[in-house]
Amino acid sequence: MNKNTLYAWIAFLVGAVLVVGYALKTEFSPLPGAANAAGSGELQLEITITGQANGIVVIDLLPDLAPLHVAQVTTLARRGDYDGVVFHRVIDGFMAQTGDVQFGLATGDTSRAGMGGSDLPDIPAEFSDVTFAAGIVGMARSSNPNSANSQFFIMLAPGDFLDGQYTVIGQVSSGFAVVQAIKLGLGANGSVIGAPDMMRSVRVLEGE
Repeated sequence: MNKNTLYAWIAFLVGAVLVVGYALKTEFSPLPGAANAAGSGELQLEITITGQANGIVVIDLLPDLAPLHVAQVTTLARRGDYDGVVFHRVIDGFMAQTGDVQFGLATGDTSRAGMGGSDLPDIPAEFSDVTFAAGIVGMARSSNPNSANSQFFIMLAPGDFLDGQYTVIGQVSSGFAVVQAIKLGLGANGSVIGAPDMMRSVRVLEGE
């Protein structure tokens, strides 16, 4: 085998290894941009979405990163408070926001959705160095950093300008295509016009 042929085989083998490695990475990390934030999967939210989007979204929660926020969200989910709550603000190429258990129930008047919270107290900020990649779940808040309560948002695309300003609580581990299909908001500031998509049910899953 001459030197040029040997070099060609080496280049081919290196390329094959890289391709296989990338395939394995994408299989086990569907949202590689947020891979460093991925939790163990021992505590998850299972959200059944109906409307323009239909399907199940699973979120790996990060209690080690934001224990107070994760405790609040799981408490509300276990009580059934998130069931029937709409995605009131959805901005193309940015994020989908939901979780207003006070004003966001699909069975009521949702004109004030996004202005409420829950009967639980607001939570002190638990900011981290995790970047807001696509699929990352963060807690919504007002201008007060310590005002997060029940509302959360799922990133549709990277938004590193949010880093260090909003609390990260989890990452979508399956069903991201369902998130991407949620009805977009065409009103002011991404508000949804007409009947918004909703979280029909939200359940807490716990591993062994």
